[in-house]
Parts: sequence; structure tokens; C-alpha cells
Amino acid sequence: MASVFLKNKVREGLAEVVKAFKVLRERGPSQIQFWFIALVIGIAAGFAALLFRKGVNLLQGYLYGTDDVSTLHSFASTLPWFWIVLIPAIGGLAVGLILHRFTPDGRVRTVADVIEGAALSNGRVEKRAGIASALASLITLGTGGSSGREGPVVHLAGVISSWVNDKMHADGITGRDLLGCAVAAAVSASFNAPIAGALFALEVVLRHFAVHAFAPIVIASVSGTIISRLEFGNVTEFSLPVASELAFYIELPAYLILGLLCGVVAAALMRAIFIGEDIASHIQAKFSIPRWLRPALTGLLLGGIAVFFPHIIGVGYETTSAALTGELLLWEAVVFAVLKVIAVSITMAGRMGGGVFSPSLMVGALTGLAFGLIATSIFPEVSGEHTLYALAGMGAVAAAVLGAPISTTLIVFELTGDWQTAIAVMVAVSMSTALGSKLVDRSFFLTQLERRNVHLAAGPQAYLLAMFGVASLMRQKGEAGCPDEDRLWQMVEDGAYVDGNSTLEVAMPLFERSGASFLPVVSLSGEDAPPELWGALLHVDALKAYNRALADTAAEEHS
Repeated sequence: MASVFLKNKVREGLAEVVKAFKVLRERGPSQIQFWFIALVIGIAAGFAALLFRKGVNLLQGYLYGTDDVSTLHSFASTLPWFWIVLIPAIGGLAVGLILHRFTPDGRVRTVADVIEGAALSNGRVEKRAGIASALASLITLGTGGSSGREGPVVHLAGVISSWVNDKMHADGITGRDLLGCAVAAAVSASFNAPIAGALFALEVVLRHFAVHAFAPIVIASVSGTIISRLEFGNVTEFSLPVASELAFYIELPAYLILGLLCGVVAAALMRAIFIGEDIASHIQAKFSIPRWLRPALTGLLLGGIAVFFPHIIGVGYETTSAALTGELLLWEAVVFAVLKVIAVSITMAGRMGGGVFSPSLMVGALTGLAFGLIATSIFPEVSGEHTLYALAGMGAVAAAVLGAPISTTLIVFELTGDWQTAIAVMVAVSMSTALGSKLVDRSFFLTQLERRNVHLAAGPQAYLLAMFGVASLMRQKGEAGCPDEDRLWQMVEDGAYVDGNSTLEVAMPLFERSGASFLPVVSLSGEDAPPELWGALLHVDALKAYNRALADTAAEEHS
């Protein structure tokens, strides 16, 4: 009897679990359930970031033969030159084959794709291409590619949240919030920076600070940080020699000038990457280079540079630490900054994988150190530590590249543990972000999307139009409210029509130019084939859908 009773209770319990999961899929999670899901996603994303970091370290240690990857470039300078060249070339070949096999375009997915997924795909990102991109980026960083580990980790976290969203059939708001949770946990675990991780997800990915999203994102961010600290301890990424002091009010104008300089440097870094990508694509097309070979040739070029300047290898935290502690000379800071910009642009142009966050930290620290050495030598009697300029420069360049002044400022503080320099860093960050956002489309990520004709930088009033397909809003032939076919065909002959496979992004300017109250919707099969009439798109229907989307977006951002 006891066994029968126990079986019945187990059966009833399983039935309740199935029922709860069904309700979760059909009606969405309650607040408590949502917070629990955020916690689980945060833990999963934290482990993903941890495993990615340890995988990079393990691969670097194995290939370069060092037990301490934090001093990788110093150790690499002792290796035979042919080994320095060979490692990134082989890594590039592996990256090219992976991306060729598992992505439709041979391109690594990073933060820009996560931002696009949040805005246009209800919080979803590509899962197959995302996993391949994470593997490709791991190999890139492990074999000496000059980029950062944060971008791939952010997209990998997005893959985790997308899988959960699909299982739950999550709507747009829930999907975006869970994506934000995953991103916050990944950034927090990567940098041991829970405050900055949460704000990064809100500021960069979701691009709003809705109150309803704050609690679950903080829960996920903290859980990701705990995963990191269980492995690495509660330590900062960089250690400053002493607490920096300011000859404060007199020195503040120097930080304003540094901020403007860092804005120019950040724009130069971003432009170099885009120009390098255009040049590489032109060379690939001109010489018919297979896309799987492009990263291998890039690795060969990087290896050639690393023979003479091993500082470009990998993430570059050793050089960044040297800049923050003032261990570099002026000419070294300038040369290493220029070389890092070149190396990053080559890595990105070759589609080898990785992100731009860590490189921007390194370039910023070197820029700030060079500026500080000059400034303190000209005005030694009113100057504080030149290493403080390195710290401010690190935050200023990274903030302008990411378009994230708030979260980047906090990341700098949490990376160093030095909270006494807040005003200096904030001054430099504010100036660099203000200038840098004018020189590109707000940030590196939004400019990347703009180059793909994804117009997120202009705000929801621009990109929401791309979310509505003409075919989904049109009135079919014979449907109530659809104009007469003869009238529609006459407009087609006059050239006033819209392709049924396009979006409102195409249709709305046509309405504006023609002044028509409706447009025929046709299917264009080819140049010689006649168009097929599907129906008509009414201007009022398009406006209603657009206004509803704007209202929903405003409601989400202010909820």
C-alpha cells in the first residue's frame, strides 16, 4: 500500500510539473518564476563565460608552452620566430573552416548581433552560428589573434537565453529581458564586475533602463559574478601600485583634453577596423580568395607582426597592466597603441573572431599613459600620478567605442578597485563619448549594424519599420477594403507599387513620395517575368501597425 501511495504521489507531482510548464509556455512566467529563470540563466551564462576564459587560457598555454598566460607576450618573445608565425596561421585556418561550415556568411557573431536580436528578433540570436562563432573566437584568442573575449561571450550568453526563450515561447518583452539577464551575467563573470554587467545589459543591449527589467538583470548579474569569484576569487583584473592622488581642481582641464583625445583615438580605432574590413573584402573579391582561407592569411600576417612585437598577441592584459602601473616609456606607449590598432583591424578584417572591448581598454590605457607622461613632465608642480591618466584613458576610449559611458566607467572602477578617481575618469569618459558618438554612428556596434543597413542608431522610429513585412499587412485581392484590381494594375503600369517581400522601411517612403492612400503589392519574379498582383497595402493599415509598435516600445521602456 505504501508503494502504491508513493507512486501516486510521484505521478501527481510530475503531472503538476508538466501542468506548470504548460502554463509557463502559454501564459508566460509570473514575477517570481521570472526571477528564478533569470537566476538559472545567470548561472548558465556565468559558467559559459568561465569555460570560455579557461578554454582560451588552456589553448594559449598549450600552444605557446607557458604556465602563466598573464605574461604571454613576454614569454612569446623567447620562442622561435617560425612558431610565432605558424600558430596564428593554423588557428586562422581552423577558424575559417568552422565559419565556412556553420555560418551562412563566414562572419563571427558578436555584440552587434545581440543588439540586433534584442531590437528586431524578440530577444533571439542565431544559435547555430553563435556556437560556431564562440568556438572560432576561442581558437582566435588561443592562437594569438588580437581581439577581446567579451564579445563572443556576450553572444554565447545570448544563445543560451534564446534557447530558453524558444522553449518558453517567450514574447518580445520577456525574450528581451532574459537576453539582458544572460548578457549581464556574461559580462559580470568576464570582468568580476556585477554593477557594470547589469548596467551594460541595460545601456548597450536593451538600450533602455526599464524598472521591470532591473531586478531580474541584477539577479543574473550577481549570479554570474559568483560563478567567476568561486573560481578566481574576489580579485580585480588589474592591480594599481598605489592609490592615485589628484592635484585635483587645477588638473581637471587636462582630463577634459584627454577625453577629447581619447574620442579621436576611439574613432580612429573603429574607422581602422571598418577600413580594414573593406580592404580585405576587396582583396578577397579581386583575387577570388575562398572565404575559409581569409582568416588563415590574416593569422599569417599577425604572426609576422608578433615576431617583432609580441605585445599584440591575444587580449593584451599584460601590456594594459604595464600601462596602468607606469612601467612603459613614452615611445613604448605610443608605438604599442598604434600597433594594437593595426593588429585589431587586421584581426577583424580577416574575420578571425573576438571582440573590441579588451583592445579598446589596452589602447585607452596606452593613450592615457602617453598623455600623462607628457602632461606631468610639462607641469610637474601641479600634477598627480601619470598612471591616473592611463586609468582615465582606458575608460574614455572604451566608453566611446562601446557607446556606454555609464557601464564602462563602472567597469573601470571594478577592474581596478580604485574608487578615488571617479571624477577624473567621468570627466574623460564624458568628453570622449560626446566626441566619439559624433564621429561614428553612436558606437562601434551600432555603426557595424548601420553598415549592414540595420538602422538602430536612429532609434525605434527608424528600425521598427523593418519589423513589418508588407505581405503581413496587405489586404489580399477580393478582401474587404482592397481596391479594384483594374485600378491596382493601372498603378502598377505607372510604376507605383511595392514588392510583397519588402518591409514598411521600403513602403513608407513610397507613400510619402506618391501621396497615395494605398499601393499595389506585387511579387517580382525577375526582370523578364511579369509581376504577380497579391493585393494592396493601405496607408492607414501601415500607420496603425507602426503606431502600435511605437506605443508598445514606449510602454516597455517606461514600465
